[in-house]
Amino acid sequence: MDASDLAATLRDDHETAFSRLGSSKAMYAITNGEMDGGIVRAAAAINADAISTVTDEWIDNNISDTDGHVDEIDETDPDAVFALIATDAGKRAMDLNPDISQKEAVSRPRLYDVLESMETIASRLGGLLARSLITIEQVSQMVGFFIGNADTKTANEFRDLKRMIESDRDRILTALNSTCESDTAWEDAQNSADAVIEAAYDEYVDSLEQMGIKPKNVC
Repeated sequence: MDASDLAATLRDDHETAFSRLGSSKAMYAITNGEMDGGIVRAAAAINADAISTVTDEWIDNNISDTDGHVDEIDETDPDAVFALIATDAGKRAMDLNPDISQKEAVSRPRLYDVLESMETIASRLGGLLARSLITIEQVSQMVGFFIGNADTKTANEFRDLKRMIESDRDRILTALNSTCESDTAWEDAQNSADAVIEAAYDEYVDSLEQMGIKPKNVC
């Protein structure tokens, strides 16, 4: 197995989850039914802040700070990848700059609690891969939301956000390939990725059910 195989396996094994997490109803679940541009921005900021916090906690204290220049880090080094994601995601959260009251209307996704519990490098990278795949789907919906609202400027801002997360995904794939040298390590990465996807999907289902919507009717 390699990292691309793992990503493909996750999509195949969780086809329904990815389909629904990348649907228009997922936006409804993420914003707790508040389909407002400010709430969407707040949800994206909370996601960025959460992944920045989690990856910052994983960084080896001996690693030097990264200034965010991709050509200056070793993408085969998980600590360097964690550091870059922590730095870049923190900047994204600040750039999104949602209103405080709107941030209070959106909860931190549960998948970050699952990520925080991971202890091995392989499990952390697997969990991060799953998180990036989910977030790319969600941000694609956010782009569509702003296009539908004729807000071209913000739609382009979220296109840039999506490209950044896709770059994160590619770095994670590289780090996985350099880190997982045994079947056990790949299994660890896959189990962690499965757990993150399941947490995201369970929260999606719970959010819709609390609003009286049956997830099984969502395409």
